Amino acid sequence: MYKLKCITCGSIYDPEPNMYTCPKCGERYGTLEVIFNYDLINVKKSDFDKHGDISQFSKILPIAEYKVKQVVGNTPTYEFKNYYGIKKVFFKYDGTNPTGSYKDRASAIAISKAYEYGYDTIYCASTGNAASSLAGLSAPTDLKTYIFVPKNIPIAKLAQLHVFGANIILIDGNYDQAFDISTKVGKKLNWYSRNSAINPYLLEGKKTGAMELVVQLDFNVPDIVFVSAGDGTVISSIYKGFYDFYNLNLIQKIPKIIGIQAEGADAIAKTFSYGKPYTPVDIIPNTIADSISVGKPRDVIKACKYVEKSGGTFLTVNDEEIKTAIFELAKNTGIFAEPAGAAAYAGFKKAISMNLLKKEDTVAIFITGNGLKDIKAVQDNIKINPIPPVFEKIIEYINEVRK
Repeated sequence: MYKLKCITCGSIYDPEPNMYTCPKCGERYGTLEVIFNYDLINVKKSDFDKHGDISQFSKILPIAEYKVKQVVGNTPTYEFKNYYGIKKVFFKYDGTNPTGSYKDRASAIAISKAYEYGYDTIYCASTGNAASSLAGLSAPTDLKTYIFVPKNIPIAKLAQLHVFGANIILIDGNYDQAFDISTKVGKKLNWYSRNSAINPYLLEGKKTGAMELVVQLDFNVPDIVFVSAGDGTVISSIYKGFYDFYNLNLIQKIPKIIGIQAEGADAIAKTFSYGKPYTPVDIIPNTIADSISVGKPRDVIKACKYVEKSGGTFLTVNDEEIKTAIFELAKNTGIFAEPAGAAAYAGFKKAISMNLLKKEDTVAIFITGNGLKDIKAVQDNIKINPIPPVFEKIIEYINEVRK
């Protein structure tokens, strides 16, 4: 039903357990696309349920059997009309996934493939969300799990790894260093890789977010979609989800996709801005948004090509804009997003200031992670003085607040 195609040279390969990237083009330029024979996929709109999890997309996923016990997907989409002058704005909030982030969609597919290929051990490198996701979803399975994380991982995400019982390898370095060493170890010990971009099936799990959004919107596709970008796989997956539905004649268009990066971790935005042929620009990242704090993005080529095909672009936002977005998003919508998720909202506001949106547009914003995953960005703003349990003092305080 499917094959693997190199994003750069176009070589096509049959799926095999150790086939991760194109042997001709290498790990950066040779990331693989899963290409389907759409004529063999028989689906119709009525096959999908607004309240279904990602297993409802199994016919469009490269897996033999869905093997995860937890309910992944079925995350809410909230609608706001005339928001900032825009006709309709939808927020797709993945903070309600089992471990609180969008990465659960990818881990579910990685675990299913590990079983399919007969592995007993699975591993990944992560700034935190992919790590806690793999640890949590693999916990009820008999797979052994090893997680490589950088030393600056937020404590909440480290806590998740610990309670889920994963084998934690804390690297005295950044995410990119953790990624490189994990790949070497994984190859040497013949473990199954859940590393972003290296494993082409992760994108297939993540694409279900776009598909789920379409189903929840009664197959009405937004004009523009905003999503944060770090390694490049999530934003690529959003395009792929729309692309698959388009080729299955379930929708009539693919929206413009606008990728949002932190100014201190803007490697993909820089690569995109320099134009074709896309050549990776690597940097040393520095941002409060740890989930997108990537200096050496592995899916950069795919991200640039897919965003270009959608007619979209990349924007950057600074850390102060991200902090402001966390508070504003929470107060206006009731969604508490981690910094990486709030970055997409900050990008939406920037796009408005740049006159990139029209009032008649419909917009979707992907909020990819729960704010409780990383509270460092907001904890300095928590300044609340205790009040004596005295009636008069409480009334006095309330009157001050009312002023």
